[in-house]
Amino acid sequence: MEQFGKCVGFDARGLLEKIRLYLTRKPLPSLEERKKFDHEFAMSTSFHGVHNIVQTRSKIRKVLWMLVVLGSIIIVAWQIWNRFTNYFSWPTTTSIVVQYVENIEFPAVTFCNLNRFQAHAVANLSIIFFLWSIVSGVLHAFDIDNKFSQELKDFLQGNQNFSIKEFTRNNGFYLNNSTLLECDFFGQPCYPEDFEHVFTEYGNCFTFNHMDLLSRRRVSVSGRGLSLLFDIKQAQFTDDPTFGFIDAGITYVIHSAKEPPRFDGLGLSTPVGMHAHAAISQLKTVIQEYPWGECNPNIKLQHHKIYSTYGCLQECKARHIQDKCGCLPFLLPGNGTECDLQKFYSCVSPALYKIELMGLCTVGTHNSTCPVPCEETDYPTTVTYSSFASEKALKFFSTKLKRSSEYIRENLVYIDIKYHDLNYKMTRQQKARSVSELLADVGGQLGLFCGASMITIIEIVEYVFTNFCWLCIFLLLKAPEMPQWNIPAQNEQTDKEGIQEC
Repeated sequence: MEQFGKCVGFDARGLLEKIRLYLTRKPLPSLEERKKFDHEFAMSTSFHGVHNIVQTRSKIRKVLWMLVVLGSIIIVAWQIWNRFTNYFSWPTTTSIVVQYVENIEFPAVTFCNLNRFQAHAVANLSIIFFLWSIVSGVLHAFDIDNKFSQELKDFLQGNQNFSIKEFTRNNGFYLNNSTLLECDFFGQPCYPEDFEHVFTEYGNCFTFNHMDLLSRRRVSVSGRGLSLLFDIKQAQFTDDPTFGFIDAGITYVIHSAKEPPRFDGLGLSTPVGMHAHAAISQLKTVIQEYPWGECNPNIKLQHHKIYSTYGCLQECKARHIQDKCGCLPFLLPGNGTECDLQKFYSCVSPALYKIELMGLCTVGTHNSTCPVPCEETDYPTTVTYSSFASEKALKFFSTKLKRSSEYIRENLVYIDIKYHDLNYKMTRQQKARSVSELLADVGGQLGLFCGASMITIIEIVEYVFTNFCWLCIFLLLKAPEMPQWNIPAQNEQTDKEGIQEC
């Protein structure tokens, strides 16, 4: 390694020596030649106004032209500075385009019962509601109440192998022909088998038009879509009002099939005895990467098809919990040992509190853990309601379902989801000024005030470089070779001293 460093040093010194020898042999132009070079540059340059300063003999005109050229240079410098300042502020514009299509992809829709558990399963097991609140705390914030701590400890000691996941799967809301009375998608019947089971904070939920389908469902006519009639069976399913579950009906969220369902803040609810008419539209958003926008195209998710802030938050929480607790909550994506209830209470909940307190999983700007996605598809929804059902319809359904009118009003929920129009709206964030536009603007300012172009800049650079080289030759190589005028003076002093000695 030392030998290599020595070789490099020798090569550098050898190169410098060659340059020095070349410059030493190069003759330094005389004063007259330098004046001639300056005059030829002033007369031949394409920078407007300079030749007028040199050519005119009138001192007044010479001063006026000097002021004009100097003022033009100041103005163009100010204009170019403003252009660069504006460019490096990274301005953006937003364009909105409505694109009409012949057919459009239908989104995924996830449905849940607002009453999460079967009444007979939790009749003597009220702790289940608290347990599920702890488990679902990984999806939304939940404050643990200490009044359940002793009851929870007693339950865990007596039920060490208890699985809240399997209990909820077996004793939560289910979807079959008794709870899904009618299902129609664009004139074709659909069945419970067309729905995919998924866990959310509402327990068992079911997704229509999920990602695992071989071909995505599409619609070609607006005003038609998905129609469903649910029977929520209030007598069979229940919940605990102390945890905020006080309604009866169906909650649902409309989302992209490539993204996980998010109910926190986005869920829509339809109460019993009501008919919901949900008119949806598709909105695509394209955001520029930093520094123009806040997205980061380099972030990829391991367990989701596309990037989304919600999916990123889930994976971020999963990583921190797995590192701290050595297990993974089943509601979060990933591969790892599933956390038991003891771990949920003693480790996962404190870890979630620490994540929120220290801001370990943040959302929003480009330097946060989960910045906004560069491309996103949303489904803005307008919902209207009508009473279900009319007096004549009650008789029809009572005969068809063999249920009383009172049962129908207290248990049935009708939901229609359809596109408002066969189009999608694209909101695109764009760079307000590109590099080519910046160069064109700068060139325009140079041409307007100085009549300059890229050729002019090259001429000026060549002129400055030539003078700089002459200066370097004079100062570094020619100056040490100048006659040393102090030597004769020293010789004269020596001669005088010799005479005095004689």
